Amino acid sequence: MAVKTIMEVTTFNINADVDPIAFKMRDAQIESDFTSKQPGFIKRQSGVTDKGEYGVVVFWESMADAEASMSKFMGDASVADYAKMIDGPSMKMARYGMDKAFDANASEFVEVMTFDLKEGTDLANFNVVNQAVETDFTGKRKGFLQRLTGVNEEGRQAVAVYWTNKADSNASLSAFMGNPTAQKFMADMDQSSMSMGRYEFLAAKSYNKEKTVALLNSFNTGDQTPISYINPKKYIQHNLSVGDGLEGFGAVMQHAPPQGFKANVVRAFEDGDYVFTHTEYDFFGPKAGFDVFRFEDGLIVEHWDNLLEVQPANPSGHTQFDGATEVTDFDKTEANKQVVKDLLENVFMKGEMDKIATYINPTKYIQHNPNVPDGLDGLGSAMKMMAESGMSMTYEKIHKVLGEGNFVLTMSEGKLGAAPTAYYDLFRLENGQIVEHWDVIAPIPPKSEWKNDNGKF
Repeated sequence: MAVKTIMEVTTFNINADVDPIAFKMRDAQIESDFTSKQPGFIKRQSGVTDKGEYGVVVFWESMADAEASMSKFMGDASVADYAKMIDGPSMKMARYGMDKAFDANASEFVEVMTFDLKEGTDLANFNVVNQAVETDFTGKRKGFLQRLTGVNEEGRQAVAVYWTNKADSNASLSAFMGNPTAQKFMADMDQSSMSMGRYEFLAAKSYNKEKTVALLNSFNTGDQTPISYINPKKYIQHNLSVGDGLEGFGAVMQHAPPQGFKANVVRAFEDGDYVFTHTEYDFFGPKAGFDVFRFEDGLIVEHWDNLLEVQPANPSGHTQFDGATEVTDFDKTEANKQVVKDLLENVFMKGEMDKIATYINPTKYIQHNPNVPDGLDGLGSAMKMMAESGMSMTYEKIHKVLGEGNFVLTMSEGKLGAAPTAYYDLFRLENGQIVEHWDVIAPIPPKSEWKNDNGKF
């Protein structure tokens, strides 16, 4: 293979006490002030995976240029503060001779896969199949920009695929393994050696989730910086006990008890311009809460929430907060949102109870509602008990369906008995079925008690 460029890949974690937003800003300075000025520099991109691992991909004209730059970096005092942000033991670096010159400047997302070939693999045949992956599959996908392949001095293979954005990459994942050429390609790999990094470039990443978590954590720390993440000229408040705008938020903070408010963000998710969180609060007493924030141009401009006093563990021993937290199946976000929407519409709004096992896994359903045990039987018995006591639970309108990967949150309106009620339901899905559920069910106060005119939804 004729080498057209050198691809240097460095992966690492940042230290736990480093603000990701501050790291993004310093990383941009490293590129402009140091790396881009080195001889042989072509392109540098820094990204982060969904699990928070960072990757820096730099293209060089030659191996000597790459080595010279790294040597200078390690001894340059001007970049020492950046190096201290990185968890040293987590850092790994490798360089590969690649078959193409970089040509994907419009990309916001890259997949970098490295692997060893199985012993005895016919290298010439593998190279043919490797190139055919682009012709037969990857190159035909929406958002594809470029695919580069290469190898390092030890014979380890590398493939870098550039996409317009993360969503286009996600959409290609499910179909990839079903493609015959891709199957041949994967069959030659030593699976135990495979490493895959999927990096959203820091320049394109919103950091809205991180800003939201920082704002909620400021209840614990007293840090005033996250207040700057709220648009001071446009903050629409849907908590009906709080006044509108930044002034309403400030008034609540002024009435905090001497020990202040506390917030433990258990889960945080992002869907487009929305961030939604599941939080354990000490907010005028222990509470379970779901919050939804909408961003415009990197600032929070709207907020919804639903709060309920913390309850004892339910009949199956689950609390309002425990359970799975890891976000997976990013390529299935839209499909999972549709499953949940169909459940609410068909089962809870139209009463088609015979369809419930289509949406909820009958053998794996974990329940965190304080009053309902696990399983479909537990849900059925709870609903029967409510009916027998004359307490009906109705869903009348779904206002929002938000999701990230295997988690979906719905914001719905209905009645509990005769009382207007807000239902916030968080679902976790596996293989297209719901396997876990948390909720906060709270009454909607009469309009005479509202402190803003924006409505609950």
